[in-house]
Amino acid sequence: MKIAIPADENTLESEVCMSFGRAPYFYIHDTETQTGEFVENKAAMASGGAGIKAAQIVLDSTAEALITPRCGENAADVFKAAKVKIYKSVIGSIQNNIDNFNDEKLDALDHFHAGFHGGN
Repeated sequence: MKIAIPADENTLESEVCMSFGRAPYFYIHDTETQTGEFVENKAAMASGGAGIKAAQIVLDSTAEALITPRCGENAADVFKAAKVKIYKSVIGSIQNNIDNFNDEKLDALDHFHAGFHGGN
């Protein structure tokens, strides 16, 4: 299974980015091979609709799960339609969240905000 995590920097020691749609990177992790890669979030600088555009980047990576501290309703709707599971991240590094995911210690994210429409 592939999981996506928004990242502030392109290192596993990076904190999980607090903003899904405006995260500079996504780390795409393969749980079967325990390998991954960072993908630039080209939607981060969009004037609007960053969450939906970022969701498409995650879907294009073939991720089946997302780990994030929060997510807007529009992006969440894209993930729900694609049957991508959304988990709430814990405070800490990307690696820490991968470890928690592997140990089944992450809760489902079930509260979605209305989004930050109109830019940064």
